[in-house]
Amino acid sequence: MEIMLFGLLAVLLIFMVINTRKRNKQMKAEQEEKAQKTIPGAKVLLQGGLYGTVVSFDPENLDQPAQIELAPGAVVEVHSQAILRVVEPTEDIEDDSEIDEDVAHVATDESADAAVADDAAYGVETPEQTRARLEGDTDGK
Repeated sequence: MEIMLFGLLAVLLIFMVINTRKRNKQMKAEQEEKAQKTIPGAKVLLQGGLYGTVVSFDPENLDQPAQIELAPGAVVEVHSQAILRVVEPTEDIEDDSEIDEDVAHVATDESADAAVADDAAYGVETPEQTRARLEGDTDGK
C-alpha cells in the first residue's frame, strides 16, 4: 500500500516537471514573437489598458525602457514588459475607413454648421476655448 502511494507521488511529480517545462517553452516562444513584432511604428496595448505606438524598443536589452507615443507628441517611457501585446489591424477597420471617406464627400457646409451649433448647445468647447478658459483660471489664482 505504501509503495503504491510513493509510486503515485512520483508520477505526479514527473507530470508537474514535464508540464512546467512545456509552459516555460511556450512562454519563451510567445515573448520572442512579441519582441519580433514590437518594432517602431507598431501599435501596442499596455498593461494599464492604454494603446500607443512604439517609438523605440530594444528587444536585446529588456532593462532599457521602451518609448511609446500615446498621443501625437506625448511620448512616455515604460518598462519593456509593460507591453502586453502588439495590436494587429483587422480588415474591418479598412472597410470602415472607405465608408467614412464616402460620408465625408456627402457632407455639406450646412451639416458642419449644424454640428458646431449642436456642440455649442451641449457645452462642447473648441481647443482654443478650453485653452483660454484654463489660462483665465490660472490668472485668477
